[in-house]
Amino acid sequence: MGPENDTLISEFLLLGFSEEPALQALIFGLFLSTYLITVLGNLLIILAVSSDSHLHTPMYFFLSNLSLLDISVTSTIIPKMLWNIQTQSKVITYAGCITQMYFFIFFGGLDDFLLAVMAYDRYVAICHPLHYMVIMNPRLCGLLVLMSWIMSALNSLVESLIMLQLSFCTDFEIPHYFCEIKQMVQLACSDTYLNTMVMYFGVVLLGGGPLVGILYSYSKIVSSIRGISSAQGKYKAFSTCASHLSVVSLFYGTSLGVYLSSAVTQSSYSSAAASVMYTVVTPMLNPFIYSLRNKDIKRALKRFFGMSCTKGTIMLR
Repeated sequence: MGPENDTLISEFLLLGFSEEPALQALIFGLFLSTYLITVLGNLLIILAVSSDSHLHTPMYFFLSNLSLLDISVTSTIIPKMLWNIQTQSKVITYAGCITQMYFFIFFGGLDDFLLAVMAYDRYVAICHPLHYMVIMNPRLCGLLVLMSWIMSALNSLVESLIMLQLSFCTDFEIPHYFCEIKQMVQLACSDTYLNTMVMYFGVVLLGGGPLVGILYSYSKIVSSIRGISSAQGKYKAFSTCASHLSVVSLFYGTSLGVYLSSAVTQSSYSSAAASVMYTVVTPMLNPFIYSLRNKDIKRALKRFFGMSCTKGTIMLR
């Protein structure tokens, strides 16, 4: 048995962004604010879709799933980070770290698949409008979401089980604010070749595959829009894709930026700061992107709060 197996690891240390005590209050306030905005904004989207029968369509079904996903991915990371700052502790147990990593990989992969499914939904709506409700029937919509969950769960399970086979010697400090798989692999003192191969295979499968599907869908959408004769028709067709296209650009742009910056700078702290964009900022902005330009969501929210106020007035009387 090698020396790397002599140490039974029980916990890691999440170093976060900075060790300066003066910055901890600022970091705590910023992340608490973004977390509350993310949860509230995405909950409003879910409430609007579930409460308004006019929004019980494939597009809004996928949107409510995306909102639930945004709440889940931030809840996997931020509460533990806030707790550590509040208690002035950097400790996360080994089991807690593996669990956090599992759910982060799971929700990240699910995000990729859902964005691809939503792109396909827009493709059918614009390129085959007369057959939209026939093609995007409830059974197919449920099956697409179910398959996304299954594939993401399997990938996350495989990567987590392989991570359990690694040995850690003396360096238990993770220069990040959550248990990011790449950082954990770098800490291991045993052979990480299999982990690296599986990790890159997962990136290609769960990142590249859905991205190819999104690009293909939008290539067909662009071709279809170019065939529309009226300018008003072109604008109406494009406006149905604008919000989704913005979210896709934000998600993939920030994710790609993180990996490119980490490859160039080789700084773990720079990578942690850049990761905030797609783990915290993007889930927070998604509700604003979908609601500010969407009259149906605004109308549903006004109707929901109007009904709530009316019920409250009746009960008071």
